[in-house]
Formats: sequence, structure tokens, C-alpha cells
Amino acid sequence: MKKIKLGTSPLYTGEIGLGCMRMNDLDLNEAEGVVKNALNLGVDLFDHADIYGKGKSEEIFGKAVDLKSSIRDKMILQSKCGIREGYFDFSKKHIISSVEESLKRLGSENLDVLLLHRPDALMEPEEVAAAFTELKKSGKVKYFGVSNQHPQQIELLQSVYDEDLIINQLQLSLMHTPMLDHGFNVNMKNDAAINRDGGVYEYSRMKNMTIQAWSPFQHGMIEGAFIGNKNFPEVNAKLDEIAEKKNVTSGAAAIAWLLKLPAGIQPVVGTMKQKRLQDIAEASNIEITRAEWYELYRAAGNKLP
Repeated sequence: MKKIKLGTSPLYTGEIGLGCMRMNDLDLNEAEGVVKNALNLGVDLFDHADIYGKGKSEEIFGKAVDLKSSIRDKMILQSKCGIREGYFDFSKKHIISSVEESLKRLGSENLDVLLLHRPDALMEPEEVAAAFTELKKSGKVKYFGVSNQHPQQIELLQSVYDEDLIINQLQLSLMHTPMLDHGFNVNMKNDAAINRDGGVYEYSRMKNMTIQAWSPFQHGMIEGAFIGNKNFPEVNAKLDEIAEKKNVTSGAAAIAWLLKLPAGIQPVVGTMKQKRLQDIAEASNIEITRAEWYELYRAAGNKLP
């Protein structure tokens, strides 16, 4: 699998990551198989969050894989914090305690990356910066990033935190492209022209900040997958056509569409099925042409000016 660099850090990782939200549904043998299969495919970034399975996903991962062994050196371990029941919490106390609890569940001495999960309107940037500094100094976290934040939220934090935030994890898929749509519709009076995120795609490129695409197969936040969905015949027909031409699955074609973006997008896929991950990983071995990229974009229901 091709490698990408995570932001401005020295970390290199496979261009596809594995989201571990559903790992709490597996037994220990299944979880071990998922992790080892991923590593064999070159999928070496494992994305966690303290809330996944109410902590059980991290716990199963930690019990299934000995992170005090040499296998730890083969992976990029990432987790997220900041979501609590009914509210968000970027307080220094909560950030530090969340990391410590995640490390305990994972059985690891450190995280390679910590992301702030959802924006907290009550954030005091100095408090977050203090938490990051303490976690870095203690060796518990190497690098930091955010999730679901627009450029000004990031700039607010960067105004008091000296080190670069290396990742922004955002929803992006062939059927969910608001961060791209307004770029095609500048100064036009249509819905697609609405800038909903402050130009986060262009900002990320200028700041060399890696965008991790969460839910890369969904057509909305909770609506479900578009692959094979009879409600989206045009995009599936085009995906099937391109997949057949490239000798991959339609899922791999959808991921290859994301990988074509010059920002160096890292899709984070959430499958816990080994064969499906093998199929998806083939996206790294194919090339979507410029014409095919735009054919898929239009087939997804988008109109070019």
C-alpha cells in the first residue's frame, strides 16, 4: 500500500486507515485477526475514540493485541476525546483523564495521535494547549489534531499552541462533498455555492494538514451506505463500470475516488470484515483518471457550472 505523511509530522502511514468503532462487536480472536490482516495489507493506522462502544472497542483492541510487544512499532495508534453524554468537554482535566483511560484500556504506553472529537463552544484554547503540552512532555501523546473543525476554530487553538495540529478528521465521501461543491460554484446563486465549512479543504492543503475522511461510504451522517443502495442507481452504475474496468470492487473504486484528491486524503474505513478490507485496500493499487473522477462526481448527483 502507498504511504502518506501525516501533516507536518514525521509519521508515515498507509493511505487507508482502519476505524475501530465497531470492534466492540468482536471477540478477542476476531479482533486479533482484524488487526493482523490490516497490518498485512499495509493498513497500519488504527483510529479509536474513548466513546466507541463506551470504551469497550479500545479494551478489546488492547486485549487482542499486545501493545507492549514489537507489533506496536508497526502501527500508528490514534484516539479521540471530547464527547461526553449530552455535551462536549475540552477542559484540561477531561482531555488528560480521557487519554489516561484510553491508554489503560489499550494497554499502551502512548498514542501516536490524539484528536479532539467535536468542537466545544466552551473551549478555552490556553487550557487545551496546556493539556497538549503536558501530555506531550509526559510521553503519553506524540502529536495532536482535531476532528470536525473549521479553519477559524483551528486557528483559535493554534494561536496559543506552538506545534502544528497535523490532522482534521472530517466527513467526506463520493456522496457527501460539501467541502468540494462550493469550490465549483463560486459567486453563484445555488445551494451548492454555500460555503459550509470556511474553506476547510483549501485551508488544509495550505497548512499541510491531513484530512482523514470518516464514513467514506455513507451518503449522510446516519443515513447509511450508498454502495449497492437501490436509491442511488446512477452512481452505483458508474462505480460498477469503473470497478469492472479496474478489476476491483465498487467499494475500492469509491475509495480510489477519494485518494485521487491532491490533498492526500486518508479514508478511514470501519469494516471489521477481513475480506472486505482486502478488497478496499486494492484502491491503493489503481488510478482513477481525471475524466473518471468527474464522471463519478456527476453520477453522485452533482452538476458542474
